[in-house]
Formats: sequence, C-alpha cells, structure tokens
Amino acid sequence: MRIPVPDVLLPAEELGRVHFVGIGGAGLSAIARIMAARGLAVSGSDDQDTPFLPPLRELGVTCHRGYDAAHLGDADTVVVTTAAREDNPEVAEARRRDLRLLPRSAGLASVMAGSRVLAVAGTHGKTTTTALLTSALLACGLDPTYAVGGVLTATGRNADAGSGDLFVAEADESDGAFLVYEPFAAVVTNVGADHLDVWGTERAYREAFVTFASHVHPDGFLVCCVDDPGARDLAAHVRARGGDVVGVGESAEADLRALDLAFDGATSSFTVVDRGVELGRVTLRIPGRHYVLDALAALAVGLGVGAAFEGLRAGLESFTGSGRRMEPKGEAGGIRVFDSYAHHPQEISGDLQAARAIAGAGRLLVVFQPHLVSRTRIFGPAMGVALGAADEVVVLEVYLAREDADPAVTGALVADAVPLPPGSVERAATLAEAEDAVLARARPGDLVLTLGAGDVTRVGPRLLARLEERADA
Repeated sequence: MRIPVPDVLLPAEELGRVHFVGIGGAGLSAIARIMAARGLAVSGSDDQDTPFLPPLRELGVTCHRGYDAAHLGDADTVVVTTAAREDNPEVAEARRRDLRLLPRSAGLASVMAGSRVLAVAGTHGKTTTTALLTSALLACGLDPTYAVGGVLTATGRNADAGSGDLFVAEADESDGAFLVYEPFAAVVTNVGADHLDVWGTERAYREAFVTFASHVHPDGFLVCCVDDPGARDLAAHVRARGGDVVGVGESAEADLRALDLAFDGATSSFTVVDRGVELGRVTLRIPGRHYVLDALAALAVGLGVGAAFEGLRAGLESFTGSGRRMEPKGEAGGIRVFDSYAHHPQEISGDLQAARAIAGAGRLLVVFQPHLVSRTRIFGPAMGVALGAADEVVVLEVYLAREDADPAVTGALVADAVPLPPGSVERAATLAEAEDAVLARARPGDLVLTLGAGDVTRVGPRLLARLEERADA
C-alpha cells in the first residue's frame, strides 16, 4: 500500500498517540521502539509474531496479533507498512476517522527531527554498513540514535534512542523512502538495478539516487564506494555540482582506501590509507570483500563527523554481525548453519564467496528462497547463475510478500539456471521439504547457508534440531 508523504512533516512529539500497522517489520518496529523509548504513546498490529515484537512489549508497547479496526483505540496518527493490503481494516478505520496517515518514511523522518542524520543507502549492503557505523560510533562514546534493518548483535536490538545528536539510519530505496530524508551525511554503497516493480526502469532507479544525494545538507558530505560503477558515476555527478564527496574503495581514485586485503576463515583484514596517509590495519570478524567495503564506508562517515580512528577501529573490530547477514545459527553433527538475507544476484554472489571462506575444505549447501514475483521474473536466471558457486542447492518457491502469485514465475526460473551437475539442484515446495532435502545431503564438515528475504530463516533452527537428533541417535 502506498501512503503519500504529507507536505508538512511533524516531529514525533507532535504526532499524538501513534499506532503502527505492520509493527512487526524491521522498519516500523525500529521507529516504534525509538518513539516508545522517548516516552511517546505507541501501539501496533501485525499478522505475524515476529522477533522484533518481544523487545517492544518489554517497553510497554501493546502489539496486537492480527488486524482489527478496534486496535486503533484513540490513536491520532497511523503509520502504515508498504506491505499492508488495500483492504486493511485498520487503515480503512483511520481513513474513516480522518486520522493522520503516514508511510514508514515519514514516520522515520518524524523521529529524525532535530538530529544530525547519517543515512546509509545503496542497492546492497545497507543494513551491514548501518550496523557497522552504529557499532563504530558507540565505541567512540557518541551514543547515537539508530534504526537498522536487522538486529545489531552487540545490542540485540534493531533500534535505540541515544542521548547524542547523531541519528544513524538505513535509508531504503525500495519504495522511495530515502527521498524523504535530509541527511547531514549519506553513504551510497553501490547502485545497481533492483525494485523495478516500483521504479519501472533502471534509469529511473539510478536517478532516484541522484535525487537522494541532492538532499544532503550543504555543510555535509556524501560517501560513495567508487569501486562500484553506479556509485562512482554518482560521486562524479555530485562533485561536478560542487558537493563534498569522499570516495572509498580499493581503487586508486578512492580518497579512503582499503589495501592489502587478507581473508582467513571468518575474518577479513585490511590497511586503511586516507589520502596517502596510512591510518592503521583493521581486522573484521566477518568474512568477505563486500564487508570490507561496507566497513570502509562506515569508517569514512565516522571520520567525517570527527570521531577518532582508534575508537572507530575498535568498534569495527568488535562487530560480530547483524541479524540475517551471514549470521551463524549454530552447529550440530559437525555441520555449521548460517543464515543471510541475500535475495539479489549480486548479494548472493558476495555471501557465497564469504561462505566459501568460512567453509574451508567443507562443502557449501545452500537453501535459497526467491523473494517477490517481480524480482524473480527479472532476476531469476541471474540468481540461479550466482548460486552455481555452491556445491549443492535447494530452491524454494517464491516468497510472495506484498505481491500476488504468478503461475509463470516459480522457483524453476532460478533452479533451472543453476550451473551445477545433475542431482546437485533440488526444488522444494515447502520449508519442511527443504529441511528434508538438506538433511539427506548434509554430512560432517559441510556448511549450510539459508538465503532469502522471506521465511527461509526458519529452516536453520529446525535443521539444527534435527541434526542434533540424528547425532544423538
């Protein structure tokens, strides 16, 4: 559901009592948590009891299961997830009562009011970069408010209301939300092509990032990973208009460079050079080149707001990940299980490269769930090609999310494109079938990686329980 952004955006303190439709999602739960922590009256509803809800209930937030007009109570403002259906009874009741309706983007903007916003955007890597930046600033004692699209392992939460003036936020382009924000500093990790169901064309998608960059405060700055062609073009465009841009990456044209990269199992290390001056070496507790670039972008923002390198390095080196981003779920019977949110070909490639480093001499088994009909229609074959970096693959059916099913768009678009030998790729209609398939294939020394933005994340814990049962038998 698309709710228009109002012409005037009020600060959160002027919204009255706020009710969230879809409070269990990563985005809305983060906004609700910040509001509740600031003492505002908050409630919400969701059709699923997600992991984001227990921490909200601990703050005294009423979180209803299911949608009903009565759940609005005496709300003054209603914040609505884009995943809400047009016939949602709570939205219908809000319209009947002429309540203030806000999309997620406007809700987040309301809690940003009065802060120096550090917004992290990009086709891939937003959540990890936002989490890394938050971790780095916390280590410097700056206590930022933050809203991340996944759980920050260090705190166990996806949001907190800090005491400082900085606000670190993941700026999502999927529904145009990032165009509502006016950050002091912004990161663009990369610019590829995604969410074409919303933007229509790749050109329109790329132009949206140009608009986002134009919203950066005149006294602020933009950080772009110049190793990525799309972000490099954006950096050049902003510089041509007189904007302050910090280029990061391995390439010689970067202002802040990562050199001498080394990967050892689940760690990544690199030397940081700032415009020719070596600052020191950083060792991350997460694997993969793409995470090095995310950390470099976070470091650039931290340095740009005046934080010391040593403190930022300590925060980056203490970072152990964020929920659903190469997240270790456990080990049973000599088989390790990881979970990741990757759902785009480029993300899949990056995570499989990282998983390979962790697996070492072991095999890599992947359970992949395509996300969204529109994305699978466009990128399904490319997803399959990316999955070819695994040893064995199980492909689930498309997770529908906010879209209706299309009989012409199924997991077969992905599975049929995986370039592995016969017998190495299997399709599964349900999560249970996927678990059965992996259980039949996995052996000690293997690494199992569940991938996708849907409910495939449930497979890992169930699989571990069954592996433990098998080991004890």
